[in-house]
Amino acid sequence: MTEKLIAIVPAAGIGKRASRHDGDVPKQYRQLRGVPVLRLAVQALLADPRVTQVRVAVAAGDVWAAEALAGLPRVACRACGGAERADTVANALADAAAHAGLGERDWVLVHDAARPGLPAPVLAGLIDACLADEVGGLLALPAADTVKQGRERVARTLPREEIWLAQTPQMFRAGLLGQALAQARAQGRLVTDEASAMEMMGHAPLLVRGSPRNAKLTWREDFEWMENWG
Repeated sequence: MTEKLIAIVPAAGIGKRASRHDGDVPKQYRQLRGVPVLRLAVQALLADPRVTQVRVAVAAGDVWAAEALAGLPRVACRACGGAERADTVANALADAAAHAGLGERDWVLVHDAARPGLPAPVLAGLIDACLADEVGGLLALPAADTVKQGRERVARTLPREEIWLAQTPQMFRAGLLGQALAQARAQGRLVTDEASAMEMMGHAPLLVRGSPRNAKLTWREDFEWMENWG
C-alpha cells in the first residue's frame, strides 16, 4: 500500500458509566487481567504491521497515559483531547497532519480506548475491505435479538435483518473524515461515531462483520465478564 495507515485512539473521556465511585481513574486506565484497558486496545491495533503508527489522544493534564503505554512501539501520546469524542478525533486528525505527515488520501483507523478485545483477524479483514474502497467502513455485528423501538413502551418492532450494532475500528480517508466532522460541528449535530459523520455527508460506509470479543466496556459489570472471558 502506498498511503499511510494511522490509528487514532480517542482517550480523553472519563467513562462515568463505568465508574464505581467518584475519584475512579477513567475506565481506559482501569486494569483488566493486570493490564490497563488502553494498553490492550493499542496492542490490538499494533498487531497489524500495516498500521504505521497509533496516536492516542488524551486530555490535557492526563497523568495516566504515559505509564499505561510505556514501552510500546509505533505509539505517540498527544494531549489534544476535546470536549466530545468527535472533537478529540478532529483534533487528532489535525495534529497528525501537522506532526506525522498525514495526508488527505491517507487512511485513518479510529478505535475506542475501551475495546480491548479486538481480534487480529477481524482487524485485518476491516483493513483489507477498506483499502479496496474509496470511502471506507466500520466493524459491526448483525443484531441477533428482536429489536424494539420506544421509550417506556414499544413504539414498533424493527426488522433485525437491517440492524447492525456499530463497533470500532472505523476506517476512512483522512480528508473525507475531517470534512465530515467539520460539517457536523458546523451544523451543531452531535455524532457518536465517525460513520455517522460520513453518513451525514451522503457517504455509505462499508459494514464489515466484527466480533463479540470486540465489545466496548461501558458499564461496571462489563469489566467482570470481560475479566472472565477466557
